[in-house]
Amino acid sequence: MAPAPGGNRATSRTRVHVVSDVHGNARDLARAGEGADALVCLGDLVLFIDYADHSRGIFPDLFGAENTRRIVELRTARRFEEAHALGARLWGGLDTDRAAAIEKAVRRQYAEMFAAFPTPTYATYGNVDMPTLWPEFAGPGTTVLDGQRVEIGGWVFGFVGGGLRTAMRTPYEISDEEYAAKIEAVGEVDVLCTHIPPEVPELVYDTVARRFERGSTALLDAIRRTRPRYALFGHVHQPLVRRMRVGRTECVNVGHFAGRGEPWVLEWG
Repeated sequence: MAPAPGGNRATSRTRVHVVSDVHGNARDLARAGEGADALVCLGDLVLFIDYADHSRGIFPDLFGAENTRRIVELRTARRFEEAHALGARLWGGLDTDRAAAIEKAVRRQYAEMFAAFPTPTYATYGNVDMPTLWPEFAGPGTTVLDGQRVEIGGWVFGFVGGGLRTAMRTPYEISDEEYAAKIEAVGEVDVLCTHIPPEVPELVYDTVARRFERGSTALLDAIRRTRPRYALFGHVHQPLVRRMRVGRTECVNVGHFAGRGEPWVLEWG
């Protein structure tokens, strides 16, 4: 367990700023750690498609805003097979390999995102991230954790990255069993940090997309069993409820950083 600096103020209090769903917002990310002892990032650094602005992201850079609008409409209507078919036609018309084109674009974004992280930063993966590329960009001030723990200011933080498998087929979706094993490996902590929320209807429903995102029952079971002080997560951009208690645990959606540009603040001591 690697200790982090904390409690360096005269009051010996520790302040941590938490972000999730950065989706290309490097400008605000560069300021997100100001006044904090550490920054915690819960993933989704990549901007593939911006559902609000169809001109931003990897997909519109390759195929234009109009095709992006069509894809967004199909996904929002849950017509996933049609969305996949349209995507296949568009990718098939490119002169370059799909995987190579995506990786090149993600590398550009990661170079900008990781350069914006303050020291120290503790980060885990989101469902749209590409974990295999992170070691290339994470500098000495950034600690990447997945199924692991770290101590910050005397509290133990556990991290579990990624999402569960869905019809969206985003890059870092794993099986329920693999996800549950990572939750189990973290064990008892003060703060449980994940990208996706626990499987609670109020926490997984997106009021703008008008659908239930996938939460984790293994995460919910762990919260009930181990009773951390906080369970922090993102993933659902416009949740029905941003904060609620499960037993003694305060469950908090830290917010859609790409849109809000402000971190969620946790302070103790």
